[in-house]
Amino acid sequence: MTLSIFLVFGSVFFAFALVSKRIQGTIFTAPLLFTIGGFILSALLLNTSGLTYNEGALHVLAELTLVLVLAADASQISFDELKKQKAIPMRLLLIALPLIMLMGTLVGHTVFPGIGWYEAALIAAILAPTDAALGASVLADKTVPPKIRQGLNVESGLNDGIALPAVLFFACFLNITHQNTEENWLIFLGLQLIIGPLAGFIIGWAGGHLIAWAAKKEWMTSEFQGVAAIALAVIAFAAAEMCHGNGFIAAFIAGLTYGNLHVSYSKFLHEFTETESQFLSYLTFFLFGALILPEALHHINGDIILYAILSLTVIRMLPVFIATLGLGLSLPAVGFMGWFGPRGLASLLFALLVLEDLHVEQAEFIQAVVATTVLFSIVLHGITAAPLSKKLGRRSTIENS
Repeated sequence: MTLSIFLVFGSVFFAFALVSKRIQGTIFTAPLLFTIGGFILSALLLNTSGLTYNEGALHVLAELTLVLVLAADASQISFDELKKQKAIPMRLLLIALPLIMLMGTLVGHTVFPGIGWYEAALIAAILAPTDAALGASVLADKTVPPKIRQGLNVESGLNDGIALPAVLFFACFLNITHQNTEENWLIFLGLQLIIGPLAGFIIGWAGGHLIAWAAKKEWMTSEFQGVAAIALAVIAFAAAEMCHGNGFIAAFIAGLTYGNLHVSYSKFLHEFTETESQFLSYLTFFLFGALILPEALHHINGDIILYAILSLTVIRMLPVFIATLGLGLSLPAVGFMGWFGPRGLASLLFALLVLEDLHVEQAEFIQAVVATTVLFSIVLHGITAAPLSKKLGRRSTIENS
């Protein structure tokens, strides 16, 4: 990557840090500002030296970011807390998420007549996970009913890990079908989905016990407990990949295992990953604006814009409505949860890694669909998060008074 990217990103990040509290709760969200910053950089350099970057370096950055995000999100999901308020998140994950993928596939195949069912399913799976960063105002606003915040928080933490096998399945099948390879894709996919979780559980369990043992012996400082837990996620990723499993699933399961077996030692992991993964997430949004979005704009057409709008509305909101039937939630509350299914980091990283690794046909088209949807989400969810959260909070206060 050029030095100009790092110079501008560092400057934008520093400026954002200086006013972060001042703009908290406004429409100026971090993903929006960093995306705009990256896009402006790209536009400024378009007619000069241009933006050049090392694809290998970008790939490694995307992998590291996804590993940290998956492990961090999973480690913060408490099974005990989930049991207390499981109705909403479980329905969102087990009912709404599959319906979102199904609806996304049906709509995609209809809106894009030039693609097949598996291409449509891959797009739907990539765009199914939600991003808590884009809805940070929702999760931070204490006036929003706790069960709504908890449901959206758990959903955003787990749905990327749950959607990942579907993304791998459709991408793998497409790659093999288009290249007419003799490879047994069922065996390949089976190894991905079995070895990945197994490696993640073993490393998360064993490594967690070693951290707890070292901490009790006072061999390990408290600060390094978080760093060591991140190392476990990286180890799980690498070990699974070396054994032909999926490293991202392994990182997710390692974080989930460690976070629930060693709750008392997870505090430092949360503190460390919140800072590190946040930095990498903002860098990803900046690179999205600088490198991915300008390229995607060349492929955007009316069909892609229509699908992006439908992805953020009907494809998300109708399954959420169906999944929450019978829970006694008000229509505004259900509409609020349906709307705040922002697409962001996970979708970008899934698209980047899957399309690069598996060389799926129509990769540029799929990337354009994902980039357009994420762009619309960054803008629309960013500017509506704070006002709609306050509106729902006021309504809940009146209804409970």
